[in-house]
Amino acid sequence: MIQKVVLWFFVVLFIVFALVQYNDPDPFVWIPIYLIPTYLCYHKLQGKGDKVMYFSIGLLYLMWAINQFPPEWEGVLLNQGMKTVNIELGRESLGLGCCTIGMWLCAILKN
Repeated sequence: MIQKVVLWFFVVLFIVFALVQYNDPDPFVWIPIYLIPTYLCYHKLQGKGDKVMYFSIGLLYLMWAINQFPPEWEGVLLNQGMKTVNIELGRESLGLGCCTIGMWLCAILKN
């Protein structure tokens, strides 16, 4: 039961992440990035997929999150707006980190 709640949480979280990308300068990149783990978490809810697939995709998201991490951390708060590139990179990195966590949870949770 708790596994289903966790997976549904990530499904909803990733849908919200995808929805807030509509006004991003490159939504065609970021919306699919968040819809892929949405689908995969839903896929896991149906008892499909294997651990290696979820772990591998999570590893890709982790590498991308590390690559996106800003050279200088300036925060990610919404009230800060888009003052610098570092804020945008920080937000992107954290979103990709959430994707990593979601995929790795799918890998370790039992069907």
